[in-house]
Amino acid sequence: MAKVEHTSDARVLVGIDISKNRHEVLIAVPGRARRRRMTVLNTADDYRRLIDVLQGFELPVMIGFEATGNYHRALMFALGAAGFDLKLVSSIALARTREALHNSWDKNDPKDAQVILRMLEIGAVQVFHDPLVAGTCDIQELSKTYEMVARAKTELWHRILTHYLPLYFPEADRFHRSSRGDWFLAFLEAFPSPHMITSMAKEAFIEAAWPVIGRRVSKAALLADIYETSKASVGLPVAPDSDAIRMFRLVLAQGRSLIQQRNAIEERAAELLSAHPDYQLLRSIPGIGPVNALAVLAEAGDLRRFRHHRQFLKFCGMDLATVQSGLFRGRSKISKYGNARLRRTLWIAAQAAVLKPANSFRDKFERYIAQDRHNPDVRRKAYTAIAAKMARTIHAVIKSGEPYRPFFEGVSPGGRTPLCRAVEAGS
Repeated sequence: MAKVEHTSDARVLVGIDISKNRHEVLIAVPGRARRRRMTVLNTADDYRRLIDVLQGFELPVMIGFEATGNYHRALMFALGAAGFDLKLVSSIALARTREALHNSWDKNDPKDAQVILRMLEIGAVQVFHDPLVAGTCDIQELSKTYEMVARAKTELWHRILTHYLPLYFPEADRFHRSSRGDWFLAFLEAFPSPHMITSMAKEAFIEAAWPVIGRRVSKAALLADIYETSKASVGLPVAPDSDAIRMFRLVLAQGRSLIQQRNAIEERAAELLSAHPDYQLLRSIPGIGPVNALAVLAEAGDLRRFRHHRQFLKFCGMDLATVQSGLFRGRSKISKYGNARLRRTLWIAAQAAVLKPANSFRDKFERYIAQDRHNPDVRRKAYTAIAAKMARTIHAVIKSGEPYRPFFEGVSPGGRTPLCRAVEAGS
């Protein structure tokens, strides 16, 4: 058979449908009408077999895939290390293209590989950044584990407030002020029932509880208040050695363990990122604390890869989208087709920023809600605008390499930003 001559821009296109145990691979080689199908198992031998096949074509190889959980990470790392060009396919774009090509919502792995190959041909793909290669793997794992621990702690805290305290010590609820502190759980672990407190003399209780609650302001007054409150408590008179109290203490110990894990992650993150220039720049922005800075770096990676802030807004899902057909034009809303964790981080940072004095975030928020300060819909839109401004500011600070400067943008002469431009506005 005669050798096929290839043009200088010829390349092999590979569509891979990712799954947990096996991957469906479809290979299109220039000059060959028939496509080659392969099934690759999640084993080192099959990875090597696929790499050998692709390298045997002696042409540049572009590989497209849809991220599926974390099942793609090992395969894509191996293919990237072999020098292949990796492209990420949007799940939404894949679904829409599949419906357009096959006139059906029917979905299966070989069909998805065909659709991914088609999207490679038309260029409807994104660049894939492997976290391990980009150097953000440790940051991502710290951020995701921190979120997992924080969620577990919040769920457990709500269980304590809504189940255990109403049963055994309802009046203790007013003594806690923050879920970040360990002293309240430590106190309940030592004195889970008010009947255990009142069985002691007041002086004896204060002496026993003094080292438990840590360094509290007006410690003696606080303990005296707790003792007097315990005397009038309506908590169930369960025995100190009962299984009910044992289970309460088990949950309290779990809560204290989660607090310790969260604090350890925060300390490690601060140690890891203390010399990171982007981390220092992010910390200069109002509302961006250590945890929010960690989340931004973990989810966005190097923000310099976004040439314009609109690209970063779209990556976050903070870009505007409008339904329009004929003479009908709907209201502009944020698309929410982007990184949900990053969008949530921007929202939290925006709420923190407007509480701080002397910064442009608070200034814009006040101008936005000036028309009706107590309207919840206006306040929600204002927070959305501030979150989008936070994204633009983060991008600008990282791109310029200069710390945040309050009121650098100036105040727009018209006062409040129009609703249709709330996300894109520069002020």
